[in-house]
Amino acid sequence: MSRPAAPEALAEPTERAGRGWTASLSLANGAIWVGWYGPLQILLALQAAELAPPGTAKESVLAWVTGAGAAVSMVANPLFGALSDRTASRFGRRAPWVLAGVLGGAGALVLLAGAGTVPAMALGWCLVQLTLNAAFAAITAAVPDRVPQRQRGAVGGWVGAAQILGVVAGTGLATVAGGVVAGYLACAGFVVLGALPYVLAHRDPALPAARRPALTWRAVLAGFWISPRRHPDLGWAWLTRFLINLGNALALLYLLYYLRDVLHRPDPDGGVLVLTAVNAVTLLGTVVVGGLWSDRVGRRQPFVLGAGVIMTAATGLLAGWQTWPGALCAAALLGVGFGVFTSVDFALMTEVLPAAAHRGKDMGLINIANALPQVAAPALAAPIVQHLGGYRALYCVAAAVGLLGALLVRRIRGVA
Repeated sequence: MSRPAAPEALAEPTERAGRGWTASLSLANGAIWVGWYGPLQILLALQAAELAPPGTAKESVLAWVTGAGAAVSMVANPLFGALSDRTASRFGRRAPWVLAGVLGGAGALVLLAGAGTVPAMALGWCLVQLTLNAAFAAITAAVPDRVPQRQRGAVGGWVGAAQILGVVAGTGLATVAGGVVAGYLACAGFVVLGALPYVLAHRDPALPAARRPALTWRAVLAGFWISPRRHPDLGWAWLTRFLINLGNALALLYLLYYLRDVLHRPDPDGGVLVLTAVNAVTLLGTVVVGGLWSDRVGRRQPFVLGAGVIMTAATGLLAGWQTWPGALCAAALLGVGFGVFTSVDFALMTEVLPAAAHRGKDMGLINIANALPQVAAPALAAPIVQHLGGYRALYCVAAAVGLLGALLVRRIRGVA
């Protein structure tokens, strides 16, 4: 007796995703990144400098706030992914969480704009992380839900391109809006408007209530552990992503202060914008091409390894050539490597997921490899900069961590 066919929401996708769906998904993803990176690149650093109590370094305030936000992100992403796995709404599993997440994120950015103390600033940023991670978990899970494996490198490329455009747009809005408050409000508006086409124009397959996994805290919490012994490829892929992202986070965390305190740039805010733009141009030149190329040859590992080595070289430049031209070269190289890594590693991750019923939760656990470096990087970077050799030592450590991550991708056995 044959088993009943899986409902559309749980079936392995076989039809190629259309251009309209891919474009609206990418736009929604980019809007979420505007909500994150306008603050992370510019606004939080400026706010930390304004609100730091006498005798407390602005770097420490920024580290506390971003660290707390990243800790919230680390929990929120798999939690909302698990909840979306269990959502049997007629509007689908993912779309309701995308809408609720971007509306909540916009409200949290408005709250953050009015923060007048360090605790209020930390609370606002934690709420931004909580809500935008609800939307991001659902957006991320939509790819393995709807895109066949042979197309995931290309879709991952477009999603990655949208992420860097979101970083550039967020940085640009924060820079030109005319102040910290205006910058937050501009980012909040973009977050909502950018997500609406995906929510309103595309059908999200509904999960039949009879196929919904148990909705109990015990079941949800138990699902947060995936044995690396039973699923070693997922474990190695997670570790690879974590280390490469940690190296990247260490390289970028104090960029504004590096330009101001080491290179003595007269306009460090503008310098961050220029470096971000250079990085974006080279990233956009490789992110889609890398994904398409990987799909065509049917291989992921060589691309991830090569991208990690390039990023290591870029971070090494920040340590060994501390000039404005050196920073420009490093930004360009970092973009080349991170472009290929973003698209191909995303595709690789979707190919080591254990089960279709838990894609949201599993992608959320994988996304911890993006969030955890935001917690670890401030904890590592602050003492290195202040007591263990300054910015040169920081970038040497970042290069070594990224290289180790790139090498570990060779331990994956189930994906070429």
